[in-house]
Amino acid sequence: MSCNLELFERGKQSIPGGVNSPVRAFGSVGGTPRFVKKALGAHFWDADDKRYIDYIGSWGPAILGHAHPEVISAVQQAAVGGLSFGAPTEAEIEIAEEIRKLLPSVELVRLVSSGTEATMSAIRLARGYTGRDAIIKFEGCYHGHSDSLLVKAGSGLLTFGNPSSGGVPADFTRHTLVLEYNNVEQLERTFAEIGDSIACVILEPIAGNMNLIKPSEAFVKALRGLTEKHGSVLIYDEVMTGFRVGLGCAQGLHGIQPDLTTLGKVVGGGMPLAAFGGRADIMSCIAPLGNVYQAGTLSGNPVAVAAGLSTLRLIQRPGFYDELSASTRRLAMGLEAAARDAGVPMCADSVGGMFGLYFCEQVPASYAEVTASDRERFNRFFHAMLEEGVYLAPSAYEAGFVSIAHTDAIIDETIAAARRAFARV
Repeated sequence: MSCNLELFERGKQSIPGGVNSPVRAFGSVGGTPRFVKKALGAHFWDADDKRYIDYIGSWGPAILGHAHPEVISAVQQAAVGGLSFGAPTEAEIEIAEEIRKLLPSVELVRLVSSGTEATMSAIRLARGYTGRDAIIKFEGCYHGHSDSLLVKAGSGLLTFGNPSSGGVPADFTRHTLVLEYNNVEQLERTFAEIGDSIACVILEPIAGNMNLIKPSEAFVKALRGLTEKHGSVLIYDEVMTGFRVGLGCAQGLHGIQPDLTTLGKVVGGGMPLAAFGGRADIMSCIAPLGNVYQAGTLSGNPVAVAAGLSTLRLIQRPGFYDELSASTRRLAMGLEAAARDAGVPMCADSVGGMFGLYFCEQVPASYAEVTASDRERFNRFFHAMLEEGVYLAPSAYEAGFVSIAHTDAIIDETIAAARRAFARV
């Protein structure tokens, strides 16, 4: 039986860096990645047969916990009928109807296979609908790895992005503007200068890819008001927050109806499935109704749809999100108290089933504030928690996730482990 280190070394012989997504390599925190053998509920077991309390949950999809029996049963039944058809199924309509029922802003929805595909398609659609080229994204927000979105911020107002990845031509990103998250004044100045040339604004309505960062009410209202005034499309990228922070997603918490919404993670129940949808007049520009092309051989895959549909129905149980939010708050507050008692400067925040840990004095509101936190102390805490059997995101700049399977006893066990870890860091 291979151990984690052996698998990592073996993987490097066939896979770039030994892993199939960069953060899995532990590059930010150092050490050996954990290779998962199996997972159940709030736990997983690695190649060394060590059990961990899991606070990644496949980066959000495992809101019910791992291997929920009803989801597994739905997947098994679908697989028996065939794995892929390249033709439509009734289940695709059922999940589309479920999404429309839960999100009033979504009048039509298209299924795809990944969050990157959803955001890429939504931006292409916004450009096709408006006939404009420029798009706005915000520093620290991640919207998948399509070329026009792999951009870092430059200095000054209206700085168009430079590629932050090799292999991306500057021409692909010259229409992408990168602004500061939660900076209302900068957003207003930008629209005042070039608002009528902006096709869309895309944002994580609660950021999770620069740790957990909440938008201010003023920022959200400005986004909706300015995009409406200038005829730009407002895209809520809810790939991470969708059905994770509440049944009505982040837009429900904000009381905002975006023009387009992207979904992923929870909506697929752990399988490769995502979606984008919104106003019917915009969505009608997508082929075969309009001239904006988007297609996918595996879009609406029957096995993935079965997992997603089962998950969406289970999370509608009365009281589900009250329980999930209470558990996540319990964890965040407990970790914060443990750090305070140990004299370690750390704070925490949560919303729905997402939480953030920040090794600084107060909860950050922007990318710049997040990056000013004590990353080295986080790294030491991360490894101390690994030793205690608690698996956190292997980066100081990623949000964490709690599932409905994380009981009070499991959270108390986590907080006790944190007290021991803080004593060492």
